[in-house]
Amino acid sequence: MNVRRRLISGTAVAAATALGLATLSACSSDSAAAANTDKFDVVASFYPMAFLAERIGGDHVHVTSLTEPGQEPHDLEISAKQTAALQESDAVLYLKNLQPSVDDAVAQSEIKTKIDAASLTTLEKHGNEVGGHAAEHDDHENEELAGLDPHIWLDPVRYSEVAEGVGKAFEKADPDHAADYKTNTAALVKELGALNTEFVDGLAGTKTKVFVTTHAAFGYLAERYGLTEESISGLDPESEPSAARVKELEKMARADGVTTVFYETLVSDKTAKTIASDANLRTDVLDPIEGITEKSRGKDYFSVQQANLKALQTALGTK
Repeated sequence: MNVRRRLISGTAVAAATALGLATLSACSSDSAAAANTDKFDVVASFYPMAFLAERIGGDHVHVTSLTEPGQEPHDLEISAKQTAALQESDAVLYLKNLQPSVDDAVAQSEIKTKIDAASLTTLEKHGNEVGGHAAEHDDHENEELAGLDPHIWLDPVRYSEVAEGVGKAFEKADPDHAADYKTNTAALVKELGALNTEFVDGLAGTKTKVFVTTHAAFGYLAERYGLTEESISGLDPESEPSAARVKELEKMARADGVTTVFYETLVSDKTAKTIASDANLRTDVLDPIEGITEKSRGKDYFSVQQANLKALQTALGTK
């Protein structure tokens, strides 16, 4: 999907065994403990949301995720067991119009605190997103989001805006710990600000501003730092690129000084390697941070983003 593979799919709230990530220390490996704990129980739709919940909630929250690392985002179909567990939680944090089954479950749920990350910042259309995964669900409720790029977490500034909104929602829903949520949010926002500065400084003097990805996940990041993302849109991860598209990329690569075709950690690198070979380019990883796996270049959002920055710097070159 151009918006396609967001969120990894997964075992949910009631089956949080899949999220044994060090960065999500409060996530329980006991599926029975997915809800009704003595903490503020938060269900997150996928890693970027779970990461926010953990960092903002700290010791006061118990976070479980509807997605597990390494799986395709839009493949998630919530089971009756997962839906029942969702009902028992105190809050849900998700990104509307990314996973239709999550949207449906949340809409039907009586859970009191529903936090939609898409409502906490601004979403835009990026060329390669139009006609992609979101467009496939134009008949889904919330049609105004159809065709919009959901990858807001890859832009530290937008992600920071979401963090602030999540913090306020936690303060309201769990006022006994509001002061800690406020403090944790401020610390996270500060760290995201520092990350933004790293990207601004690190990408300011590159030889080229164009980079190639197998799928269009980095539109917000590219826009934030004055770059241009060229994606090989409309191709299945396992499919061969068309001769016409390869020729177009070769021409663009020569004109713009492109050196690298980026692929994602969670999908096959076959397409990237095919195009890179035909266009005489290198391949490297640019991680959309849908989940942390053993293949990830880092243990959490920040370390993977810093790895992404280094990969971009290498590919774009420095003056």
